[in-house]
Amino acid sequence: MNIVEVRKIVGQLKAQLFKKSNSYSIGMLKSHFRGSGLQFKEHRQYTHGDDVRFIDWKLLAKTGDPYLKTFEEERNVHIAVVLDLGPSMFYGWNGTSKIQAALEIVCLLYLIAAETNDFVHVILLSDKVTDVPVGSGEKGLAQFIAYLSRIGLIDEKGKLNYEFANNGISLEERNKEIKKHLARNREVIILSDWLDFLTEDSFKKVTHNKNAHCFRILAPLDYAKTRPISLLSRGTLGGSSVKVVNSKENDIPSFGGRIKDLKVEDRYLDQFIREMI
Repeated sequence: MNIVEVRKIVGQLKAQLFKKSNSYSIGMLKSHFRGSGLQFKEHRQYTHGDDVRFIDWKLLAKTGDPYLKTFEEERNVHIAVVLDLGPSMFYGWNGTSKIQAALEIVCLLYLIAAETNDFVHVILLSDKVTDVPVGSGEKGLAQFIAYLSRIGLIDEKGKLNYEFANNGISLEERNKEIKKHLARNREVIILSDWLDFLTEDSFKKVTHNKNAHCFRILAPLDYAKTRPISLLSRGTLGGSSVKVVNSKENDIPSFGGRIKDLKVEDRYLDQFIREMI
């Protein structure tokens, strides 16, 4: 994929994403991102009514005068996005697949991160773990697209490859990768349909962390009542074949309702933003 094609795809994505999501919602998401902690700024002399919890007791013992520690919020947020590229993410509704919806959410985060001075780090989970280096804005988005092309998920024109080969990594490897980023006190956004993604026990451990934001991307097939549904897939000779499956409502793990659902037939970008703020 050459740089001209990448820039063209970035331009198309920007126009498409901001058309699909209203400006008010995007503005709310920008204001939501906060620093993950406080950084010491300076001392100032204590005055009556100040919070005594911030008195520097060591400095008081040394000088005999009470001083307060003042802090400023760390502005730069490191957002780790764990993206599931499992086979079930490739079906959807009316031409929009679950993986396409997830990719659009990631692209939107890159563009917003540039305006909030934050950074996005994407972890792609397919038959291996692919780390996309930290980035933001159009430059980060171009880098992300280049990585998607490198692993064969999209073609040179930015079109999704629905024949993407992926046998998946183990549940243990997925859990280990997610916990690694949570342990670094990062904001972690998980985008998956949660079908054979993590065990319930592993999921509970992940969601105990307040910095984990779990989203389940769903298509009508996922929650259809028990009945035969026809799926069209491209055959090896370029033709089409029909596969009939039975879908059950209870195929989707609930995990106590701690996952926020996004449906591909709805305005999933706006819904994602509303769930984040």
